[in-house]
Amino acid sequence: MNRMRVVVSLCGVLLGAVACSRQPPAVAAPEWEAANPLAPLPQPPLGIDSRFADLPQPPTPERVRLGRWLFFDTRLSADRTISCATCHSPAQGFSETEPVSTGIRNQKGTRKSPSFVNAAWRLYPVFFWDGRADSLEMQSLGPIANPIEMGNTHDAMVRTLSAVRGYRTYFKAAFGSEEITKDRVAQAIADYERVCTSGDSPWDRWRKHHDEAAVSQEVKSGHDLFFGKAGCSQCHLGQNFTDDRFHNLGVGWNPRTRAFADEGRFIVTKIAADRGAFKTPTLRDVATHAPYMHDGSLATLHDVVEHYRNGGLRNPYLDPKITRVPLTDAEMDALVRFMEALTGQNRQEKAPTEFPR
Repeated sequence: MNRMRVVVSLCGVLLGAVACSRQPPAVAAPEWEAANPLAPLPQPPLGIDSRFADLPQPPTPERVRLGRWLFFDTRLSADRTISCATCHSPAQGFSETEPVSTGIRNQKGTRKSPSFVNAAWRLYPVFFWDGRADSLEMQSLGPIANPIEMGNTHDAMVRTLSAVRGYRTYFKAAFGSEEITKDRVAQAIADYERVCTSGDSPWDRWRKHHDEAAVSQEVKSGHDLFFGKAGCSQCHLGQNFTDDRFHNLGVGWNPRTRAFADEGRFIVTKIAADRGAFKTPTLRDVATHAPYMHDGSLATLHDVVEHYRNGGLRNPYLDPKITRVPLTDAEMDALVRFMEALTGQNRQEKAPTEFPR
């Protein structure tokens, strides 16, 4: 009897071993996942004294990974030629080096794409030059349906993405089910944008780490001017160098017709005082995406400083903070060197080489 039990036990072991040997091999991750692996959220860089965990709804690694694909995926546009990254290039501070954006069928817009670096921590969460979006989610959906940008509809975008079998796994990981909706697309892209940060610039290393060799004496002089005589910090303030408010600088004013080519914030509020007012852009990475202003009308940072030195362009709605500033040429150069020193070390983001299919 004991012998039979031993035989049975041995058979069980042998059968188990055979069964184990017949287990299918582990399925390799698809190549697009290897090119965009799930990763922990990045730490905010030096100079950004905020945390993702403190946000009302912090981003998740799963939504960030999905949003990264969607941000760079041209299939979100009507003709599959334009992605979010077309006008918000990582190498250019998530802005662009064209005066105005170019959309599908080579259509030209009327505004330059603003940078959204450090958008997770803005004083006032309003987006676009005129502030018409009150969240990153709303901002991310706008260009998709704009006829001269990505030229799509949200319904058509959802149908296109729903037909991509490879995306289903990642929507489930990010949201709990495979369902693809415009709101889920918006949240994933917004979470990716939230982790696109800029900091650890030479200026940060000087101010935060007290590394006196991180910047030149000219940058230090520019710093003193920026926060002092030049008055730049009235609007370019805080860790992101923006008050996220709207100001009329006279850009786009036509003295002959006494009108603006673009009425800016007024289009949203219909308040007369908002005519020609545009949102203060962040100065993080500002040296990477000339030309400047909402219409790209100022070619260099030196031109921008010259515009402020002259007190903007006079018009009935000019912001009272904009007045002539008696700056010497050397002082103007120092201010430019200061802004150049705000270029961070966190712009190595690359487009995924493979996408779900």
